[in-house]
Amino acid sequence: MIAYVDSSVLLRLAFGQPNRLPEWSQIDRGVSSALIATESLRTLDRLRIRAALSDAEIARRRATILNLINSLELIEIDAVVLDRAAQPMPTELGTLDAIHLASALLWKDAMGADPVMATHDGALGLAAHAHGLKVLGT
Repeated sequence: MIAYVDSSVLLRLAFGQPNRLPEWSQIDRGVSSALIATESLRTLDRLRIRAALSDAEIARRRATILNLINSLELIEIDAVVLDRAAQPMPTELGTLDAIHLASALLWKDAMGADPVMATHDGALGLAAHAHGLKVLGT
């Protein structure tokens, strides 16, 4: 299975949270926006402060996040992606989710393949569904 993976899926895996994506092991080719690294590492940094995690715990979780990101094919955020994300959407969507959706749609068009959208974000899942993508995880 080819899946566009957003940070909500990656972070649940990295942190061992409940309700992880059951289909994760079925993903043969994972794709995401380069934005996933910034989102995931910023989340880890917020947790470092809020949860007072030890240096060892931060290092372990950071390594897990980076390993997961390295397993993905990353789509750079360029003017084309930003232009697509700025266009009207069929549902309400925030900026970062719009960048993820635009990246997935542009990748789909360029590759001629239909990725599933793997997300635990309801708004992103709804918008992806409105664009004809199959959605997992919401």
